[in-house]
Amino acid sequence: MDLRLTFNEDPSNYEKFRPTYTDEMYKDVIGFSSLYGSKRALEIGIGTGQATLPFLKTGCKVTAIELGDKLAQFSREKFAEYKDFEVINQDFESVQLDENDYDLVYSASAFHWIPQEIGLPKVYRILKSGGVFAWISIQPAPAQEHIHIHEEFQKVYSRHSYFFRNEPVPSPQIRQQQAEKKRLDRFNALEQYGFVDIDTKSYYGTRTFSAKDYTTLISTYSDHKAMPDDIRIPFLKEIANTIERCGGKFTLSDTIILGMGRKP
Repeated sequence: MDLRLTFNEDPSNYEKFRPTYTDEMYKDVIGFSSLYGSKRALEIGIGTGQATLPFLKTGCKVTAIELGDKLAQFSREKFAEYKDFEVINQDFESVQLDENDYDLVYSASAFHWIPQEIGLPKVYRILKSGGVFAWISIQPAPAQEHIHIHEEFQKVYSRHSYFFRNEPVPSPQIRQQQAEKKRLDRFNALEQYGFVDIDTKSYYGTRTFSAKDYTTLISTYSDHKAMPDDIRIPFLKEIANTIERCGGKFTLSDTIILGMGRKP
């Protein structure tokens, strides 16, 4: 199974439960790229459009690339009122795009599916001189007050270790180090492929879930969706029961990591 296509199976829950991004982050990207009405932006991996609306609101033309046909159609319908918006139902690696054509290329929680040695040179080619690539991802972790719930989750995951890696829960200090490493790696990758004026930033937020909502969220994860139903359903029930036993709520702390670079 191509795990990239698992997201295509349930657009409505993907839309409802996947994280969005901060106003500050959008302001930084739009300001850095000087995006306004006459300019052109390309989104790689739109999904259901969690990161799209602020760019459409600038008045610029937005073209989105989306591998999943159901996700592509969902986003077409979601943003139908915007006449300068289109979705191409294809993978970024093979889609034919004009070189030196875009003022901004951005990707939110999707670019990790594309090998850097393919994705970054292509992004560079399709940007105009002075154009910007914004590379966005989210690193979720259990909130400090709910580490004990996550530790209980690990007991459930360990019983299904043939599907999942049973990794220890990192301390807040380790999580911060991981986020900083990802920022540095992103800076180095952008520099390696010729981008200049590179800037990396982090933003923070939290999400709190009921047992039902959290199990619906993890059901949108590619590795969880790949589980056979006869295993996934009781697995999710165990996770839900764990949350209910521990107070009925589970909170994630999100670190949003942004890397931006400009084509000379």
